[in-house]
Amino acid sequence: MIELSDMIRELRQQLTDSLTDGAGEAVRFELGPVEIEATVAVTREAGANAKVRLWVVDAGADGKYAHARTQRITVTLTPKLVPASGGPPRTALIGGTEGDGER
Repeated sequence: MIELSDMIRELRQQLTDSLTDGAGEAVRFELGPVEIEATVAVTREAGANAKVRLWVVDAGADGKYAHARTQRITVTLTPKLVPASGGPPRTALIGGTEGDGER
């Protein structure tokens, strides 16, 4: 299982890779809202600096988090491209070819 934050970090990286791959392409796609739906297990660490963590649960999970509360969540992200110069964020355009394992 992975933490929800790790899943979002990986999504950000893959979107960034798509932006780079599409640089200079004649056809590009405007990146709109990205919706992620997942079942998460909520756990809480013990101690003074206790943290609540959200773990993405695989549909075929082996029961490791059977004692944890699980919830179905939907997160909608609206990616924006922030220029290195510090200008205002703008809509990202993605182009490029399909990578291995992509549909």
